[in-house]
Amino acid sequence: MLKNAMPQAAMILAAGKGNRMRPITDKTPKPLVEVGGMTLLDHILDHVERAGIGRVVVNAFHLSEQIAAHLEKREQPPVTVLFEETLLETGGGVRNALGEMGKKPFFVINGDVLWFDGPQATLNRLAVAWDAKRMDALLLLQPVVWAEGYGGRGDFCMDPLGLLTRRGEGEMAPFVFAGVQILHPRLFADSPEGPFSLNLLYDRALEAGRLYGISHGGSWFHIGTPETLEAARALLGNGGNGGNNLYRP
Repeated sequence: MLKNAMPQAAMILAAGKGNRMRPITDKTPKPLVEVGGMTLLDHILDHVERAGIGRVVVNAFHLSEQIAAHLEKREQPPVTVLFEETLLETGGGVRNALGEMGKKPFFVINGDVLWFDGPQATLNRLAVAWDAKRMDALLLLQPVVWAEGYGGRGDFCMDPLGLLTRRGEGEMAPFVFAGVQILHPRLFADSPEGPFSLNLLYDRALEAGRLYGISHGGSWFHIGTPETLEAARALLGNGGNGGNNLYRP
């Protein structure tokens, strides 16, 4: 890895209501749902800690007191919790945290994503692939054919250099966004105040030819409903840690 290539800040998006996971999320925020013997949030924080990232922000809205109480029990990495008075969605949530993230590129990770590294650590692979001269955003993508629990049409097509295009209406795309990314703060220039989706900024980057991706080399689980949650738990051995050995060649 190039010296200083690893972003030193990460934001974990943990404010959503998890409506499709109800009734579980009526009492438990989705990032605190357990899979493989630990919460989704702790799986993510373990990746962040192993990457040596020292500045971590977690936003919270739905059942926010549970998120904060859970994070107080964890010593590393140090985490700042940002409580949202209104749900700001993905783009608004990150925009609200820019003051905490610094002026350099940073990771943004969905708080309900579950992945296991392949032969190389995923966050390291993203950091090495990042090129600020060409990119405003670099997304981790999972091949649809290897996306456990995912039944959608995919999100993106990717050329040999990693440049992304969205799938056309009614079409299929080979990759689904895996919920892990590096963003440059300049992507948020002239972004709206209040709630908005990161998709708005992806579209701007697409038009400018500055939205890139890399394909994940390990296992990734789409956990959107109670049914896909149970399927993931079954694949991981009902609390075992077998997922650490799951990767795609």
